[in-house]
Amino acid sequence: MRRKLIDLKGQREKLIADMEAAVNSSDQAAYDSALQKLENINNEITKVEKVIEEQDRKFTPMSPAEVNDMAAERGSQLMKGQEIKLTNKEIRQGMLRNAVTLATGTLVEPTGAGSLIRDSVGVSVSSIIDQVYVQDLTGMGAYLEPYLISEFEATGGKVSTKAGTARTTSSDPTFGIAKIAPYELTTTNFVDRNISRLSPAAYYNKVMELAMRALRRGAVNLIINGDGQPSPDFYGITTAKNTAGSEIFATETISAVDETILDTLYFAYGSDDAIGQNARLYLQKTQLAALGKLRNNDKERVYKIHPDAGNPNSGMIEYGGVMTPYTIIPKQLSAKLIYGDPMNFELGLFGDYSVRVDDSIKGVERMLTILGDAFVGGNLIRHHGFVVANWPDSGS
Repeated sequence: MRRKLIDLKGQREKLIADMEAAVNSSDQAAYDSALQKLENINNEITKVEKVIEEQDRKFTPMSPAEVNDMAAERGSQLMKGQEIKLTNKEIRQGMLRNAVTLATGTLVEPTGAGSLIRDSVGVSVSSIIDQVYVQDLTGMGAYLEPYLISEFEATGGKVSTKAGTARTTSSDPTFGIAKIAPYELTTTNFVDRNISRLSPAAYYNKVMELAMRALRRGAVNLIINGDGQPSPDFYGITTAKNTAGSEIFATETISAVDETILDTLYFAYGSDDAIGQNARLYLQKTQLAALGKLRNNDKERVYKIHPDAGNPNSGMIEYGGVMTPYTIIPKQLSAKLIYGDPMNFELGLFGDYSVRVDDSIKGVERMLTILGDAFVGGNLIRHHGFVVANWPDSGS
């Protein structure tokens, strides 16, 4: 079924290309034919994905002992300098939660001084990585996502005037295509050799936790800003463009840090006729603090911040009876305010994530090097799926 799904998606990619060619050549018949075939393929893809989902549910989960054995085996491989690979299913599981734990039991067996490597306070990764749409694109050279830019427009007139005359042709809908291409994402972590004192299972746990966290941190950077190339392979929210070179995100200008900021973003998101749904605000910690400091004439908070109990990097901003979800993004990524539905951004995984440990790169410093490699891609997949606004203090 998985092979069939890949074949169907390949057919889908060709049909999208045929539709684009038909639009460029004004061949309405070819466009209608390709569109009909595309709808049939999309229906078939939905059915196959449902079958695969049900098949996955049939698998009996591993017992804690089996999970621990798997972790111990992989840990032994890492200790020997061998490479291990995480499947896309394991990567997606890691993407969808804040910590990676593939083994059970105590962290150190037996417990010993200096063998527990503790993380610093607040060493989490922005939760945006857990909120975007993630798709397995293994085996594909690229993936094309079509989206609607504008719809049909109706025309009207007096019956006595229109009777017996040719009606004005309604404007055709316009479409865009967002390309998602593989981009190499590498992660490099240095840890003290004390980590090798852990048991193989715990060693594997810690190595994978560090490697996955680095992958997630790198992916967050790409999701916000893209890969930084003049002709990007990976498009971020603030750099998203379609195959015609047009920006997929909307822009808005904010003149001051005041009580109108969230209203401006709220009404800018969506069409001329409707407000967009499921939007969330992405901003830096310092920007959130600046909003929290705003006071009205009665010295009351304009924006009341309500962090999530389990994750203070996400929460709600209350103002005037309205609740706006927020997520903090790293300070070094973007000084802009980003507002929209995170499911409008697609993160594609183009294969397995490989990890190995090297003790020669920083041998003199008694450091181990954890090396990870993956291929990922991304782009916005809905027209104006995000509003990107400047932060007034920075002017950017």
